[in-house]
Amino acid sequence: MPQASFVLKEPKATEDTLVYLLYHFNSTKLKYSTSQKIHPKNWNPEKQRAKELRSFPEYSHFNFMLDKLETAVNTAYRKLLLEDYTPTPDLLRKAVDEALNKRENTKEFIPFMEQVLEASDRKPVTKKSIRVSIQVLKDYKEHTRKPLYFDTIDLDFHNSFIDYLTKVRNLKQLTIGNHVKNIKVFIREAFERGLTKNNSFQSRKFKSPYEEAQTIYLTEEEISRIYALDLSGAPKLERIRDLFVVGCYTGLRFSDLIQLNIESINQERQVIKVKTQKTDELVIIPIKGMVKEIIAKYEGQLPRSIDNTVMNNYLKEIGQRAGIEEAFERVSTKGGKRVREVFQKSELITVHTARRSFATNAYLQNVPSISIMKITGHKTEKSFLKYIRISQEDNANKLINHPFFS
Repeated sequence: MPQASFVLKEPKATEDTLVYLLYHFNSTKLKYSTSQKIHPKNWNPEKQRAKELRSFPEYSHFNFMLDKLETAVNTAYRKLLLEDYTPTPDLLRKAVDEALNKRENTKEFIPFMEQVLEASDRKPVTKKSIRVSIQVLKDYKEHTRKPLYFDTIDLDFHNSFIDYLTKVRNLKQLTIGNHVKNIKVFIREAFERGLTKNNSFQSRKFKSPYEEAQTIYLTEEEISRIYALDLSGAPKLERIRDLFVVGCYTGLRFSDLIQLNIESINQERQVIKVKTQKTDELVIIPIKGMVKEIIAKYEGQLPRSIDNTVMNNYLKEIGQRAGIEEAFERVSTKGGKRVREVFQKSELITVHTARRSFATNAYLQNVPSISIMKITGHKTEKSFLKYIRISQEDNANKLINHPFFS
């Protein structure tokens, strides 16, 4: 039996927060933004309506709007059944939009992006990226003084937008590509909801500029130097170093690394078992020497983690202390021009360096690609080979011992 409920986006907020409609049906649900905001102190979670308070005189109209939406979604659901459709969240969302005459209100592209983003369950880091793209779009709109409707997100817009990001904003190719990719996600969403017939985003010319990121990995010798550091006088750095080294020999993403606990570690079999957050797949990883020592050091567990960004800053200091000073040249396209930058390798160490180092070092030690991919989660060897970082010298050293060159 379909059931509608209303919940606050942030029940513990200290300011007005959005109200969502949750409509459960056929073992699935529709999450729909009501576009209505209310302070949690004025909300009755049991009745799922605004409290009838003198301090909130709008309660009557507010509750009327929620009643209207609940009626609309129930009517839309029954209508789909009567027309022999199998209701899905997307079909139901479209039907509710039409019932509330929202179609005209979503012709403008930027408000649509904001509305969909607000109602989505995307990860915080993804939402942050999209919000940046939305702000860049607003800046572009102000710069060009052109409206941005669904039907104007075409190849002319694509060329003009990239030109603006390149010449006016002086952005890197990778950053430009990310903004275009985000825009394509939302114009495709509008197209699939039947809000526009504009399918320019499907053209091969409507592409996201791409440039392969130039990132580092640490050799096993460099990881050993980091592990050998005496950090007993800096307990925080010591914990961060130890957690990083575990990452270098497990290949786990930071989100998976920080969820490891004593139940994840099978001391008898000497393996770590974890269900990854991104793919929801079980990964089993043998425990290497340094990792064994770290687990023993923390009495069968791993050191507690800190914020990703803060950890990145400390890792650079650890790299400097370990003398990871090799020069690394990074070439990128910025403002339409090739830019060369030279860094000390320690300046580029991040949490993710551990995972890339694991994959690269395992490959250089002739661990089969398919076995490494089982741990890293790469689906194709092509994407895996793009991920690892092997220099021409590394490649030559690997080939020297190959039978073909013997």
